[in-house]
Amino acid sequence: MDWLTSMNAALDYIEDHLNIRMDYSKVAAKAGCSSYNFQRMFSFIADVTLATYVRRRCMTVAAQELMKGDVSVIDVAFRYGYDSPISFARAFQSVQGMTPKEAMKEGANLKLYPKISFQISIKGAESMKYRIEKMDAFRLAGVSKEITTVNNQNFEIIPKMWDDFMKNGECEKIAGVNGHPMEEEMYGVCYDFHFDQEQFRYMIAAKPDNEISEGLEGLDIPEFTWVKFECMGAAGIQDVFKRMFTEWFPTSGYEHADGPEIEYYPIENMNHPDYKCEVWIPIQPITKK
Repeated sequence: MDWLTSMNAALDYIEDHLNIRMDYSKVAAKAGCSSYNFQRMFSFIADVTLATYVRRRCMTVAAQELMKGDVSVIDVAFRYGYDSPISFARAFQSVQGMTPKEAMKEGANLKLYPKISFQISIKGAESMKYRIEKMDAFRLAGVSKEITTVNNQNFEIIPKMWDDFMKNGECEKIAGVNGHPMEEEMYGVCYDFHFDQEQFRYMIAAKPDNEISEGLEGLDIPEFTWVKFECMGAAGIQDVFKRMFTEWFPTSGYEHADGPEIEYYPIENMNHPDYKCEVWIPIQPITKK
């Protein structure tokens, strides 16, 4: 079974088992990968998290059932995995913009979130520069923040986090952990992923030589084999992430090793057109199942 077929098989499984409490590991098994890898890959391919997609599909089909008027709200709530009509109504309104009772009225304006499908598209005209390296464990020091991926807010929150840190001098403090202000490389780290809650932690950090300064957090990065992608300019980071999951991973023979994802920023002029940074992803060979 090729990658495209297996990904669409996973989508078919979702449709056949629509429920907010569905077992994502069974969905991922249809795609031939781990739950972690499938959910991370899905978010970049579909531009929405798997949890959000499932919730939207549940509320789309639930709305269609309610519109017919021959079902009760409580029965529909339980069918899609909600413990009570209240929690269901809250989720329904967040997606449909109205209560389940209002959706049952004639003329209600409902929102349709259709089933997605993955199709072949012509890619690869632009090269991706990368290398694979094994690294010993190392430690970072910095400041972190809980980031939500709901409605892709992470793409707004993280750049603002960097802007705020640059303006308030926090970046200079972090970069100067070794007594050399703004002369060491900086790191942006995504870790501690909680897909069910649609959040993860993001740390702006540097490598300390000695003890971690007061007010900074420590983060231990285990030994991994990393794939390191070159990125032209910090603004291109998200494009590299997307191409990595949609173009490189499907044909590489590797999978995500369930570890932190790192953005590597040399201390140079980020506004220069030739500024190069990197994205580091921990990987492991795909094992035959």
